[in-house]
Amino acid sequence: MKINSDKVSVTADAAAIKTFLMDMNNVEHLLPQDKVKDFKGSVEQCSFKVQGGVTISLIQNGSKETEEVYMKSGEGSPFPFTLTVHLEQMGENTEGYIHFNGEVNMFLKMMVEKPLTALFNYMSQKLKDHFEA
Repeated sequence: MKINSDKVSVTADAAAIKTFLMDMNNVEHLLPQDKVKDFKGSVEQCSFKVQGGVTISLIQNGSKETEEVYMKSGEGSPFPFTLTVHLEQMGENTEGYIHFNGEVNMFLKMMVEKPLTALFNYMSQKLKDHFEA
């Protein structure tokens, strides 16, 4: 299953956004606080519980210059997946979006596609809000 978040334009340099995203502690700032609990983070990885008690684990998985930041599922996640944050410098702004690629069966896809799409759109907007506050 593949999901792309809405594209956002952030008033910040792509390098600054990449630096922020490369520290997995910062993922906490992008999550809906009313739907997530038990966040644990370090520079390399983080984990948290979402509504329903499912634990999500993310591991930093490198980057491509200032254009992409890679993350992947860690131990304890309900299914294997990768997240890629695409960044493109556009003058003084950076345009970006989150791409999700997960290995889920058709039944699980029906259950998680809509909430995951909403989550990635929320995270994209929170990233914009963080840099424009």
